[in-house]
Amino acid sequence: MGRASRHFRLFLLLPVLAALFACGGNEVQRRTHPTYHKTHPVAGRIAPGTRWYRVKKGDTLIGIAWRAGLDYRSLARWNGLKPPYTIYPGQRLRLRPPPTKPRTTKHKPPSHPAGRTTARVDHARPKRSSKTSHRPAKKKTTGAGLHWRWPVQGKVVHRFDRTSNGIDIAVPPGTPVRAAEAGTVVYAGSGLIGFGRLIIIKHNNEFLSAYGHNRRLRVSEGDRVKRGQHISDSGTDRAGRGLLHFEIRRYGRPVNPLAHLPGR
Repeated sequence: MGRASRHFRLFLLLPVLAALFACGGNEVQRRTHPTYHKTHPVAGRIAPGTRWYRVKKGDTLIGIAWRAGLDYRSLARWNGLKPPYTIYPGQRLRLRPPPTKPRTTKHKPPSHPAGRTTARVDHARPKRSSKTSHRPAKKKTTGAGLHWRWPVQGKVVHRFDRTSNGIDIAVPPGTPVRAAEAGTVVYAGSGLIGFGRLIIIKHNNEFLSAYGHNRRLRVSEGDRVKRGQHISDSGTDRAGRGLLHFEIRRYGRPVNPLAHLPGR
């Protein structure tokens, strides 16, 4: 009777186990389906409004700033970091400017006895003429001197929005990817989840450009590249489509590349 009872209980459990495995399989299929990531944020991005970030193994300051949509120089300044911006696993980084302390002014007691008034003599220096009082303003580094070019020639299959922060250009895998402008490679690798093999180029103190979903990288961090230089070979996205993900960022914030690229 004992053995028969055990077999009977196992027979009752079989439908339950089958349902559990079916649910698990459906979840795997859902996560690997090409449309899953269209409705879910890219893994690795830091949500807007996050105030602090705990450094993980393999993180770089450039990568953290990129995922948070910040200028890496501002991130370094807020955390008291100086070049080469060394960070350590477990370190907490501030992702927002530190609060400013209000200035306090001390009131000095009057130097003359109470009840008496003294004439105030203004010893201020004479004002300079308008010709000499204004110093020439320092020129700001802007994008006016940059001459963007298309990194690849193909159809734009996804335009700029707040979910992708860039554009997707359909091209066959292995297409040569060209630098959109001259600059210095500040990132080359696959450590930023959601971008595949990624290259980030710093063009000046204002603009960066990025090239994602590459099959092969042909430059390394620290390399100086020329406008139009072959920097990588295009690859595929998670859905297996041949394309290049391209971004332009100004002071760390994504801007519409189509507003900077020349018309076709």
